[in-house]
Amino acid sequence: MRVSFLALSAGLILASLPTVSTARADSDILPHSLTLMKQGQQAQSAANLNGAIDYYEAALVADPRNRSALIALAQIARSQGLPGKAIGLYREALTLEPNDVVALAGQGQALADKGALERARERLADVQRLCASPCAEVAGLERSIAAGASRQMATAEGTPAASAVTAPIPPISRN
Repeated sequence: MRVSFLALSAGLILASLPTVSTARADSDILPHSLTLMKQGQQAQSAANLNGAIDYYEAALVADPRNRSALIALAQIARSQGLPGKAIGLYREALTLEPNDVVALAGQGQALADKGALERARERLADVQRLCASPCAEVAGLERSIAAGASRQMATAEGTPAASAVTAPIPPISRN
């Protein structure tokens, strides 16, 4: 009787584990999630950030593997002066695809916003390694690191430095 109980328990545990047949590749984002993503982009381009956030979050509910929605939410968080939240959202996107250049650069920018310049430089090295030719992500991250260094110097001198961050509308990735 004890052996059958163990076998039954093992069977239940195995049945609860995800199988290969239910996993989807990043390129197989559900169409409904992509539609919600496009609606979020439209709301964001109309300067309706709350509406955009709602659409991006709905896109994630429809398909949690929608990296573009995570990146869009991170970009909005950064534009709202919430670099810690942005860093976490970029981290989540990077768990789905560790070599996502946009997510790596965005996380580096958020780290620079927060003053973590050494970690931002590490992300810059990662992005430079992944970009075959000079790419916009490298230039944007270099500017953010320079701005972060300026803010640190100004703070050390007792002069507040201005910071302007905008939230670009992210492309919908199909990779």
